[in-house]
Amino acid sequence: MTVVIATRLREDRLDYLTAMHASLSRQSVPWEAVIALDGADPSRLPAPLTADPRVRTLALRRPVGAACARNLALTHVRTKYVNWADDDDEFTDDAMAVRLSTLESTGVGWCAGWSEDLHPDGTTALWRCPVPPGRHEAGDVMNYWTDPQDTIPIGPTTILARTDLVRAAPMGGLVQGEDYMAAVGVTALAPGILLRLPVYRYRKHPGQMTQQTSYDQLEAAAREHAHAYGLSLRSAVRAGQALARD
Repeated sequence: MTVVIATRLREDRLDYLTAMHASLSRQSVPWEAVIALDGADPSRLPAPLTADPRVRTLALRRPVGAACARNLALTHVRTKYVNWADDDDEFTDDAMAVRLSTLESTGVGWCAGWSEDLHPDGTTALWRCPVPPGRHEAGDVMNYWTDPQDTIPIGPTTILARTDLVRAAPMGGLVQGEDYMAAVGVTALAPGILLRLPVYRYRKHPGQMTQQTSYDQLEAAAREHAHAYGLSLRSAVRAGQALARD
């Protein structure tokens, strides 16, 4: 499996990126990572990542934004499964093994879990997404996102999915909320399973995008677009399935 991360190697995030790498190094199954350097100087990449042969970088000559950087990195994925991640977060120690085992034993297209908020003092708080644990057929995740302003139905970075599905529904063309589109897109294309355990930790810190004063300016519009996309994609997929049965 491959973890795709976009980063601008900001000074306040370098230690967080190193911690993300350390959480990957604690996984018990083989993994790779593709790091999209979004206009950042490659020489600033922390030494532990530079020395790790499992980590490959894609150096973009100018900043293009998280969505574009992630999608460009996606073309360099060479494994069957892929997981999006942010440069300031972490995976739980069994995140990869438990989801990979589920994918390979059931044949579903994606497997996700709950997430935790990781606070500055090291404590965590569990977040149970609106989608209930268990198997969900293609498109059913949208049943748990009835209004764009509701909590998103599933954590985008908690999803480990088949690479072909992620390439069919990658990051959306938004400056924020692009990961909402990735989550509802992949889950609209194939059945999947949500596990009853946390697999990802969202780090809470002042540098988070969601903590910036500009965040609320476009959040409503981003949610409306992602919500409409999820409904439209589900409708298109189901209409195609109905035609195939006729």
